[in-house]
Amino acid sequence: QLQLVESGGGLVQPGGSLRLSCAGPGVSWPFYSIGWFRQAPGKEREGVSCITSPGVITNYVDSVKGRFTISRDNAESTVYLQMNSLKPEDTAVYYCAGLWGDYCSGAGTIDEYSVWGQGTQVTVSS
Repeated sequence: QLQLVESGGGLVQPGGSLRLSCAGPGVSWPFYSIGWFRQAPGKEREGVSCITSPGVITNYVDSVKGRFTISRDNAESTVYLQMNSLKPEDTAVYYCAGLWGDYCSGAGTIDEYSVWGQGTQVTVSS
């Protein structure tokens, strides 16, 4: 069973950058597409970005296009989310999740993901 661990969250000023990592070592890693989701206080969890298992297809929610970049290194069993030009509205707990198969549905549909990490807090504030 795949297990995912996020890291890289923290406090950053508006306009700053962070890189989140999602690690999932194990033989099943190459068969999972990975999504990043976020949940702000009092709001529903939303899909931010996803990348297919071979890393060929990537999708983003409109609010982060041009600012966030998702990538994966299958040799290291890790997916990254590079977040630039951060805004206060990006503040949330960020989760990575695994979906068995080679596809992304938009920026991520929660019910399609079977494996979840514990989350990492991102706070954008001056």
